[in-house]
Formats: sequence, C-alpha cells, structure tokens
Amino acid sequence: PDLGSGWAYMLETTAFREFLRTVTDQKEMETCSGLAALDYANTKFSRGYSTTGVGMGVCARHEFVQPNGVGDLQKGERFANMDYIAASILKPKHEGLYKLFSYDIVCAWSKHLLERLRKLPPNVRLEIAAKLIRFAIPKMHIHAHTLLCQLLFSLNYLIGCAETDGEGIERPWSSLGAVAASTRDAGPGARHGLLDFQLGYWNWQKLINIVELLRRRLDRATVELKEQTEGFNVFCEQQTLRVPAWKEMVHNYEAGVSEKSPYDLTITGLTEADVRLQFAEDDAAEAARGVPVLHDVSPSAFIAAGLDLEGEQRRVRVHAELKKAGTTAMRISMKRLRIKLNRSIIRFRKLQKTYMPSAFQALAKLNIPETTLAEDVPLLLPSALSEAERSCCAPGLSDMEGLLRDAQCRTALPALGAKLHVKSRLLTYKKYQTRHQGPNTRARTIVTRNESKVRLSSEKYQCAWEAIRRLRGGDAAKVGWRLLRRDDIRCMQDEQD
Repeated sequence: PDLGSGWAYMLETTAFREFLRTVTDQKEMETCSGLAALDYANTKFSRGYSTTGVGMGVCARHEFVQPNGVGDLQKGERFANMDYIAASILKPKHEGLYKLFSYDIVCAWSKHLLERLRKLPPNVRLEIAAKLIRFAIPKMHIHAHTLLCQLLFSLNYLIGCAETDGEGIERPWSSLGAVAASTRDAGPGARHGLLDFQLGYWNWQKLINIVELLRRRLDRATVELKEQTEGFNVFCEQQTLRVPAWKEMVHNYEAGVSEKSPYDLTITGLTEADVRLQFAEDDAAEAARGVPVLHDVSPSAFIAAGLDLEGEQRRVRVHAELKKAGTTAMRISMKRLRIKLNRSIIRFRKLQKTYMPSAFQALAKLNIPETTLAEDVPLLLPSALSEAERSCCAPGLSDMEGLLRDAQCRTALPALGAKLHVKSRLLTYKKYQTRHQGPNTRARTIVTRNESKVRLSSEKYQCAWEAIRRLRGGDAAKVGWRLLRRDDIRCMQDEQD
C-alpha cells in the first residue's frame, strides 16, 4: 500500500481506483493526429498489466509538476483518467483564474469536457465557466494535426501565451525514463513512492535553477524584442493601407465578435475542385437531357485529364533533377515513372483523336525525336494550338481549359507562398539548430524536398499563366493574373535583386 497516498504528486489511490471501476468500458481517445507515438499507444498491449503508464500535468511555462497531478493509465489516455488528473490539478486553484490547457490531443479531449468534469466524484468535481478556459496544442505536436486544428488550437494565436511552446510536459519524461525499469515489477505503493521522489527531485532542480533560467530568457527576450519590433514596424510601413483592416480582423476575432479566423488562408473564387465539380454537374445535366456524346469521357473530363497529365510530367521532371546521383536504384525508379507516364500519354492521345484531331497535325510539325523523355513530350492542349487549329477541335474546349487554368493560378499562388514560408523556417532551423554531418545531411534532404514543392507550385502557376495568355490572344493584360518571374520566387527576408 501507499505510504502517504495523495500527499505529493501521485493521486490519492483509493478514490482514483474507485472512480476508474465505473468506467471500465471506456476506450482510448481518438484524435486526428498522425504522430507515431499516438498510433503506438492506441495499439499498445495492456493485458496483464495493472498500469501501462502515467498521465501528468505540469505548468506549461516553468515545467513544475503539479501537486496531485500524476495518475496511472490502464489502457492508454482515456477520457476518464485525463479528466480526473486535470480536475485534481485545478481543484485547489481559484475558480476565477483564466485557464489554458495545452495537450497534444486537445482537439478530442476538449469536446464536452465541462460536462464530464461536472460528473466526476465530489472530491474533484469542478464547475468551470466556458469563458475562462482555452485549449491549445503544443507547438511541435500541432504539425501532425489537421489545418482546422492548427487554426483553432495554435499557441501562436492565443492571447497571453507569449512564446510558450507547450512542450514542457515532454521534458520531465527524460528524468522519469531512468526509473521506468525500476518500477516495472514494483508494487503500487513502492512504485508511487519512487515516482513521487523522482518528481520531487525534478521540481527541486527546476527551483534552484530557475533564477538562472529566467535571466537567460530575459536576456534573449530583450534582444529579440528589439529585432522583432523593428521588423514589425518596417513591415507595417510597407503595408500601410492594409494594416488597419488586418488589425480590425484580429481584434474582432479575439474579442469573439467574428468567428472567422484571420489566420485562415482563404481562396476567393473557384478552386480547381470547384471547377471540376461544376463540369461534372453540367455533364450529368446533359446526360439527363439525353444530349448525344462523342465519347464515354466527356470534354471537360478530357481537359482535366490533360492537366493532370501535365502535372505528372512536372513531378517526374523535378524528381529526375533531385535524383542526380544516378545510382542503379534511382535509375530503375525513374524508368518505372517514365514507363507509367508514357502509358498515360498513349491513353490521352486516344482521347485527343476524338476531341482534338488538329493536334496531331501540330504534333507532326514538331517532329519530336523518339529519344524525347516522357516528361518532355508536349501534350498539345487547346492553349498550345493556334486559333485556326483550335477551330477544328470540339466546341467549348478552350473555355473549359481557360476556367481550369484560372483555378490553377488561384490555388498555386497561395501554395507557393506557404512553401516559401516553410523554406524560410527550415533554413533558419538548419542554421541555428543543426550540427554535425548526420543531422546536417537530413536537414539538407528536407530542405531539398521542400524546394521541389516550391518548384512544382511555381511552375504550375507559370504554365497556367502562359496558357491563359495564349487562349486570350497573346495579350498579357487580359490574363487577369500577374506574371511570376524567377526573381519573384523568394522568401520575405531575402533581398530583392
């Protein structure tokens, strides 16, 4: 049995066990996160074990383990266990304080939390006002969540969070890992006593070193404040006309006046998916009216297939440039990709005979060598033909391609901006955080992989822009989108050439 159960960090055993007996059929929480650790927890073998781990709560800012904030887990992180631990931590706290929960699967745990807290045993039962509670996901874990979770639960967007990363809960595990093997065969009382001792040592170390820690943080914050303020002021001066509207959007969102997040990357107009859906609905309506068709594949589906094939050519081309080492395995991989691409081109040509017979005359004039790689073979969509050649194609193809090309520009440009932002962060991380050959090689690989995505987005936009220009008589003023030059593809902090 425990000696002084509930006197330190571990929960009072008897009450906790009595509560868990009432929820034996509860499953582990489901989450949108794709982290491998969670996948492992969901499938962890637990039969025969009285405890498979512990759940714990710490102060997110200073990482002190909270009194009565550690409890046993029987089958992963179930609602019941984590609710009881959270309520035990908050019970002594003043009910009028604002509370922020940072948890790696808070998107699932936060649902109906207040209702569950009211149903806990009387010793930990809580009544919390919804307006006094906020939820967040730690900054490392949030990248494994969906975009919606990243918008709703990011610590970067919550008032008062400053530079808190929320990952402080992960750091005490480095101290507990050393005693994990010792507690494996221990009885519950001995195990709880050992964990209490180890957690007390962790808190003591934090306490005696906190002055030095806070001093280092203050020194760094002072330097960063100056740099960030200067950069922010320069940015505001360059965006003078837009700043008032941006501030109003943020203030309305934070005050609860507006539910629309100002940080959500929105796309105005029709996306590629919207245009394709519109075409599919039109095809279905024509089929319902009994309109005769030239082929089982509709004209809009033919154009969409051509654009998909064009995108596949871009991917193979970029992939070929990345695999410059020329090893046998890489050559085999590229050969397979090109064989698959050639087969797709052959299928596309069969459809092209039906809808664009004049394309074969243009193809013959090009006199393409047989050694031409699959990714360099021209597909000759309507935009690649002359006005006279387009007049011999099925009616409406040019308009369909124009709509899809316009949607490509609309989606490729925000994607390019996002990839450039990722590039900036990756380069910063590599510069300041990566040391030695192995980590540098891995970091360089990730940067190169992201660079390929930058190229794909930029080439997609440039190709779509050029196609629209040709479809509109070669007049760049009628395109409706600005020309993207090579010098424009740069991060915000890069100097303009």
